[in-house]
Amino acid sequence: YEWVAEGVKPEKDNLQNLPPEICANWYHRFQKGKHIVFQDLEEIREIDPLQYENLKRQDIRALAVVPLYDDGKVIAFYGVDNPPPLSLEYTSNMLQITGHFLVSCIRRRNLMRELEDMSYKDALTGFGNRFAMNRYISQIDHKKSMGVVYCDITGLKHVNDTMGHKAGDQLILRACDCMSKAFGDYGVFRIGGDELLALCSQIEQDVLEERIRLLRKLMEENTVNMAVGMIWQDEATTELDILLQESEKLMYADKAEYYRKNGIERRRR
Repeated sequence: YEWVAEGVKPEKDNLQNLPPEICANWYHRFQKGKHIVFQDLEEIREIDPLQYENLKRQDIRALAVVPLYDDGKVIAFYGVDNPPPLSLEYTSNMLQITGHFLVSCIRRRNLMRELEDMSYKDALTGFGNRFAMNRYISQIDHKKSMGVVYCDITGLKHVNDTMGHKAGDQLILRACDCMSKAFGDYGVFRIGGDELLALCSQIEQDVLEERIRLLRKLMEENTVNMAVGMIWQDEATTELDILLQESEKLMYADKAEYYRKNGIERRRR
């Protein structure tokens, strides 16, 4: 976060991914419960040359920087560049006082993010759930191509019944790993106990077919079998519910073919 006075050049974009050694001396002081205050940049030329060059480049002449702690650990720091000389001590004191409020705000923000993750993610797999799927669908550009891949993990109930739910969970995770490697750059969701879904907005048909081949290869390598139904449209003009239904039908057809070839009784749903 950054706020600049009128006429001051923003530096936030230039400070991303700074080498950690630049702020190493600062963190050393922060871990001792100290903060950074100096009236003249030249004060640190000899004792902290890397930070000196970094600040000089930004035309910083004076500075007050205070760390933020959470549970005794430094989680961030913030400060004021070039405060008026007579206000430097006051600025430092105010930064220390308001730091407690900032930490409280950060905790609240992190809690809200965790709650949102919990409401949109499947607890076992980390895949999106149905709420996440609906949110993804609401953001789709219907003028672009769309691919739907509907998968059902074959034999999950049998594994749960004969080997226990821990083994079943491992099977689910292996299946999700296959889906992630094939479609992780699109939307992947767990929409039922044994049902996984990939929604691929703006994907070309040949790319989708290539990903399906990759998925099947990964399944073979990871001792996973899934029935797969795939459908593609050059424009997502058809209602997504209809595309989901059509891909589900294709998945059931693939599943029936698997059971026909393997001579295993197809369980009723």
